[in-house]
Amino acid sequence: MMFSPSTAGGGCRTRTSLRWAAAALTSLLLVGGLTACADSSGGSTAPVRLLGPSPEFHGTWLRQPLPEPDVTLTDTSGEPFDLRQETAGRLTLVYFGYTHCPDICPTTMADLASALRELPASDRDKISVVFITTDPDRDTPEVIKAWLASFDTSFVGLTGDYPTIRSAAKSVGIALDQPTSKSGDYEVTHGAQVIAFDGAHQARLIFTSGTSSADYTADLHKLLGRVTLATPGGSS
Repeated sequence: MMFSPSTAGGGCRTRTSLRWAAAALTSLLLVGGLTACADSSGGSTAPVRLLGPSPEFHGTWLRQPLPEPDVTLTDTSGEPFDLRQETAGRLTLVYFGYTHCPDICPTTMADLASALRELPASDRDKISVVFITTDPDRDTPEVIKAWLASFDTSFVGLTGDYPTIRSAAKSVGIALDQPTSKSGDYEVTHGAQVIAFDGAHQARLIFTSGTSSADYTADLHKLLGRVTLATPGGSS
């Protein structure tokens, strides 16, 4: 089962598909256990061991943390960006999406930006948001930089070749489809979860699409108090 709402041309195929994806994911989280998320090619992502929603968090706590993708992409300055190296010692929120998305992606970025503004400065300074494009042919570094600046200039934007991006997403259970053009519509399908990694590169929480800025704020503050952030080059 692929948990990835489809965004095509001018918008999502249906709002219902997004709600269904979130509901399907939630139902699996409630029973916990081992879940393999399939991609559209018939393969499967890395198994994701999930625990149901914790009463402590609005997002879903991972029973067994997932490792942050070990990948080097290109940032909005055109420079190599080693995801693990550059995010060591920080709580990092990773989202796979694309700038031409008319609905889900901009809403998610806006909610994250609003959530961070509500946090104390001492919390905000420990958090990074990393946006990784699922549409690298159109999302050049310049395009991503301009788009992210409308939300928060501190957000990191990354691009690269599609197979590398898809492999990174697959390693953390995010399903992607190769962007396609059909009958004049440009179609991009991607999972819509935000994954929170601690400073030691371990995924701790997964937020489904539709999480409110208030819920992000509350969870991020609690998460910072629960996990130990590693210092760059060190360990937690």
